[in-house]
Amino acid sequence: MTLVLLGSLLLPTLACATAAAIAPLDAEQSQVFRAWFVRIAQEQLRQGPSPRWHQQDCAGLVRFAANEALKVHDAKWLRANGLSNRYLPPELQLQDAQRSLAQQWQQGGGKVGPYVNAIKLIQYNSQFLGRDLNQARPGDLIFFDQGDEQHLMIWMGREIAYHTGTTTPTDNGMRSVSVQQLMTWKDTRWIPDESNPNFIGIYRLQFLAR
Repeated sequence: MTLVLLGSLLLPTLACATAAAIAPLDAEQSQVFRAWFVRIAQEQLRQGPSPRWHQQDCAGLVRFAANEALKVHDAKWLRANGLSNRYLPPELQLQDAQRSLAQQWQQGGGKVGPYVNAIKLIQYNSQFLGRDLNQARPGDLIFFDQGDEQHLMIWMGREIAYHTGTTTPTDNGMRSVSVQQLMTWKDTRWIPDESNPNFIGIYRLQFLAR
């Protein structure tokens, strides 16, 4: 998570402005990407964070799942991720250049690289959809601004997944909650409702077809 005050930076138009140069996936590729992105996030919940996932926090989960979703999911990849070849999404057919999309995040100031924090994922690499959860599709991002702290969650379709930003020997930081649980959360700052000023909205990765 990122300790940067958003203020008025999160205008919907800004979220779309600077990432347009990234070669997008078409509608079919985007659908398959979503399936892999969600599946990889689910595996972090089921098995615990992959040892290949570095910088484990909320934005790190998005970066890791996106990068792994864009890879070739061959036998070597399956072994490294503790998966069999059963009940998997179809293989994602991509041009070679598209495989590196999640290594080319817009960082602001014309810079591009494999690392971005939560706010830059939203500002430069995502498009604003609105503040109604009915607009979300699996793989979309839910963004909160708590003033001195920002946080991302992943809409999974039937649940919402996220990393708390901290890891201890007894807690790997991964969480999964239902929409109903989140909508009745005791700490109302985390309720994804339009009446909550801390809920900024739903965002979609810029390289996906809208």
